[in-house]
Amino acid sequence: MTDNRIGTSVRRWDRHGREHVVRVERAGLQRTFGCGTCDWRRGTRHLPWTPTDEHPAREHLAEAHQATLDPARR
Repeated sequence: MTDNRIGTSVRRWDRHGREHVVRVERAGLQRTFGCGTCDWRRGTRHLPWTPTDEHPAREHLAEAHQATLDPARR
């Protein structure tokens, strides 16, 4: 499964063609997921990109922005 990572980000497009990106923000040892479209933030203690479909970044993009189109599969 591809995450479409560019650096440490997940990119998805909604049905209107708008791009939505969630990036990992680092401050020392702490890592936080941050959405570029809204003010959503979520801390994480684990490696940020996991191979499961239940990844917090993908869940947020699908639920909050209906952004499910994976650019690798366009």
